[in-house]
Amino acid sequence: MAAQMRELASGYADGVKDDSTARLSGPIRFLIIGAGSRGKAYAKAVTSTATAIVASVAEPIAFKRQAFGKKYVWRSDHRQDDQEFEDWQAFLRYETRRRERATAGEEVGLLPGFDGVFVCTLDETHVEIITALAPLGIHIMSEKPLATTLADCLKIYRALKSPGSEQPRAIFSIGHVLRYSPHNMLLRQLLLEDKVIGDVISIEHTEPVGWWHFAHSYVRGNWRKESVTAPSLLTKSCHDIDLLLWLLCSPPPKSNTSPHLPSRIASTGALAYFKRSHKPKLAGNATNCLSCPAESTCIYSAKKIYDEHRLAKGITSWPVSIVDPEIEDCLATHGLPSAETKLLKRLAEDYDGSTPQSRIDSRPWFGRCVWESSNDVCDDQVVTMTWDEELQTADSDAEDSENVRGAKTATFHMIAFTEKQCERRGRIYGTLGEIEYDSKVIRVHDFATQATKEYCPAQPGGGHGGGDAGLVQQYIEAIRAVKIGGTSVEEAQKVHVGCTLEEVIRSHAMVFAAEEARLAGRVVDWKTWWTAHVETNVECTKLKGQEPRA
Repeated sequence: MAAQMRELASGYADGVKDDSTARLSGPIRFLIIGAGSRGKAYAKAVTSTATAIVASVAEPIAFKRQAFGKKYVWRSDHRQDDQEFEDWQAFLRYETRRRERATAGEEVGLLPGFDGVFVCTLDETHVEIITALAPLGIHIMSEKPLATTLADCLKIYRALKSPGSEQPRAIFSIGHVLRYSPHNMLLRQLLLEDKVIGDVISIEHTEPVGWWHFAHSYVRGNWRKESVTAPSLLTKSCHDIDLLLWLLCSPPPKSNTSPHLPSRIASTGALAYFKRSHKPKLAGNATNCLSCPAESTCIYSAKKIYDEHRLAKGITSWPVSIVDPEIEDCLATHGLPSAETKLLKRLAEDYDGSTPQSRIDSRPWFGRCVWESSNDVCDDQVVTMTWDEELQTADSDAEDSENVRGAKTATFHMIAFTEKQCERRGRIYGTLGEIEYDSKVIRVHDFATQATKEYCPAQPGGGHGGGDAGLVQQYIEAIRAVKIGGTSVEEAQKVHVGCTLEEVIRSHAMVFAAEEARLAGRVVDWKTWWTAHVETNVECTKLKGQEPRA
């Protein structure tokens, strides 16, 4: 199927033209692939702008597609043929045929195309979708992670490059939303441009996942099992690793220096708690919360988390909507008793020893006991990245041709058992001062003056401290710069997206290297690892030299 889809899309490269440049007026038109929580988040961000619209949705579950379309796509009861697709393959067939008609000069009944897409499907599907759509030359934004294996990440990287060139075909953005929140943008400015604490010596950064959030997504949910998806360091925290590299590795704005790359990576961690050995004795042999004698005293009771704490209070958004996408409509149409009955029926679903493993792995089990689930991903993990001192030679036109970039370390901690949910916090230690930050406030202490200054960046709302909206806005601006402003794709990617394809590969590769370090119980040498796993598998000079200088 994947090969057939890529062959279908390759018609673009063989003479079927992209007619998007003919639509120089009007809003940027997007297709959103996947009508889940992330698709909705990006749709909300798009519709809040004045320069773009959600023009269509591709989603195989009919109810989700209809609910999404009513809220974000359809302006009336009349729907055009291009406003909904049963899946991304249906869109690809439609768009390929539409371009063939445009190439043939047909105008009657020809609908406008799409400027860009958002890929908001399960992580393991990204590689098939992106490699199939890339030949269209359409702009793509993919939810993180890029893919679940390094091989697939590199496959996507190759597909996004123009044939016979190292230049990108179109704008590409990744869901590293932490780069785009007002909080983190100010934090980076204070560190790299204003240098308020001098040279950075060390960073301690924590992602507090949240005790019930981890149970929902990584014990009972889609991301619970490494063999089906990927390690939790990738699925949950790849954008935290990216944030650290953005702060410590990527050059500051308007700089002509090369990245200061880490020298070594180490990691420790395991599945510490959500396993049978920690199951309360009172629970006995129960495997589902609704039939468990310990349910009334258990903080992880699915009945408490989804019903008593949320649905019973009229809350039908995430995570309740993940358990049952139809719950909001049921509550509005039939009332709370019917909605609770529907939810509890869903939570009662379970499996036993006779259930095929393929059936168990194929879906979430939100009523399952957290100590009897099929999860195996880490609930507690630490990653340490070390940089050696490096003599940096800048371009010849730089005012300061040589400067020393000092040794430094970054420690990242992903922990499930927290009150806060995804509200990152940390400390940064510098030669002239110290920074303490959470997701709302940045405190800078100056050693010389003994003064502490507090910054409270804007909190625009939306996901990730405004990062969702910020990413979408920059993605739109990049597309507009290419389509209307005549800017090259490479320049628009750099100026507006602020993240190159090479940076995307680097941050994902760092996660895979950290996992190798954790599993082998050793320190990984970045230069050796990068050469063996990346350089030997991709013919691209931009991915060469992504290791520390000697």
